[in-house]
Amino acid sequence: MLIELRVKDFGIIEDINWKLAEGLNVITGETGAGKSLVIEALEALLSGKIEEESIRYGSEGTFIEGLFALPDKQASIDSLKSLLEENGLSSDDGMLVISCELKRQGRSVIRVNRRAVPRNLLAQVGAFLIDIHGQSDHLSLLNTEYHIDFLDAYAHAIDLRQKFASLYTELLHLESELEALAEADKDTSSQEEFLRFQADEIKKAKLVDGEDGALEQELKIISAGEQLKASSYEVYSMLNGEDPALSSLSALEALNRAVRIIGRLAELDPSLKPELAMLERVVPDVEEAARSIRDYSENMEFDAGRLAEIEDRLELIRNLKRKYGQTIPDILSYLEGIENKLGKFSNSAERIEELKKQSASVRTELGKMGFELSSLRSQSAKKLIGQVNKELADLKMEQVKFDVSITQKGSANGIPSPEGRNYEFSKRGIDSVEFMASTNPGEPFKPLAKIASTGEISRFMLALKGAFSKTDDIPILVFDEIDIGVGGRCGEVIGEKLWSLARGRQVICITHLPQIAVFADAHHAIRKNTDGSRASTTLESLKGEALVRELTMMLVGSQYSESSVKSVRELMQKAMDWKKGNRKLL
Repeated sequence: MLIELRVKDFGIIEDINWKLAEGLNVITGETGAGKSLVIEALEALLSGKIEEESIRYGSEGTFIEGLFALPDKQASIDSLKSLLEENGLSSDDGMLVISCELKRQGRSVIRVNRRAVPRNLLAQVGAFLIDIHGQSDHLSLLNTEYHIDFLDAYAHAIDLRQKFASLYTELLHLESELEALAEADKDTSSQEEFLRFQADEIKKAKLVDGEDGALEQELKIISAGEQLKASSYEVYSMLNGEDPALSSLSALEALNRAVRIIGRLAELDPSLKPELAMLERVVPDVEEAARSIRDYSENMEFDAGRLAEIEDRLELIRNLKRKYGQTIPDILSYLEGIENKLGKFSNSAERIEELKKQSASVRTELGKMGFELSSLRSQSAKKLIGQVNKELADLKMEQVKFDVSITQKGSANGIPSPEGRNYEFSKRGIDSVEFMASTNPGEPFKPLAKIASTGEISRFMLALKGAFSKTDDIPILVFDEIDIGVGGRCGEVIGEKLWSLARGRQVICITHLPQIAVFADAHHAIRKNTDGSRASTTLESLKGEALVRELTMMLVGSQYSESSVKSVRELMQKAMDWKKGNRKLL
């Protein structure tokens, strides 16, 4: 149960510290005093989210903290305790503290048992603790889109539906890929023919990375062959002295003579020995260079055929560069891309067949799962109908009968059922679910949205929650103005039903009706106070004469009198007697 709720700087709430009781907790107060703000703060605590405009004007942020006591034995609480333990958040005293510091600007801080947690983990924790029904939930009964959600929650079919939705998504991906491949396959032939032509053209060239540079260099050498031959021989002659016209001494003869002279000088002056050694080292190298240059000159021949071959090869490479890339690596990379595309084309037919098989298999599995889900809904709908009709009778709506319509539509492109028919489907399965009602004996069932008044919708919602309470064990139920459109006579039976729901769990209810409020185990009043130019909300627990006064004001407004006080005391006594009598039955 929720033991204490602290709310600071939330809307017109400056700072309240609300202590709750077990059983039915009722909140009352004038319109605009901030009753629903308390529920909104509780929702913010469990979601870790807040609209910036909900932060009190002038404040940088809001702070909300809830202290919960966890029962010892309860399925949902056992699951919650396991979740807390898995995430290192459990406590030894059976208490749970959730706090949210939500900033106008900057990062909000969410803590569970004093440890910071992510928002998704907070949502998991909150789902085990509290079920909040605001005014918008009344409207959900008028929207058939939500009816299937109500039924699946009652049937405990959410896990199965999520598996179906996951498989549904897988089918969408498979069929999307299949459609894309089929569309691409229409013009594959012409694309494939062109790509094969390009690939063959590049492959026939048998390109080698770097060969264009080598060929350019070889082309330069062959083109300048005669000049290279003459010049190299000239250098050889100069080195070896074979051309008398150039010099009487060759370079080698001059070097050898210099070595002999320096050798004699070094005998006289040893300091010249390093120079002698240098010259002695040079002579063999010059001799070797002369021989190499002579060989180069003798082997140099002009090859017109090779020249033409190189020029043709370079022209081929230049043509390929113009088409496929600036360098040979670019061309080879382009070829690799073409081959990958061609590989995809060749595998396309195989992939299409594979996708068709996978799609058919998933459809078959969806058909089985959809039929299982539909059967579970049908079985649960029968139980729900009986329980809701009993709850409606308790709420003085004996003449109203509730029904659940579950229908399917055949479709040639649907999923197959075990019986052999194909059904239209969505991520929720093959069923369309709609709540129906007959308001008078003998009248046909019609959609609930078309025949129920606002007050009846409120009681239908309460009847559904009464039915759901027998199948779930969420420890805290919250009803924000469950009495919308309900008069005093119906308010009494709603109060009885809320009090009955609060046996074994905690119920929090905002109401305008004293006929409901008198059934409270704890009554809390919201007050709006204006101090100068600022308004703020306070919350106080009422007992004794303060409670009588509050109920009287709810009953007659400003027409406060002894007779109205007497009427309220009679309401309180009647409720007390009813509770005493029914405690024996629970």
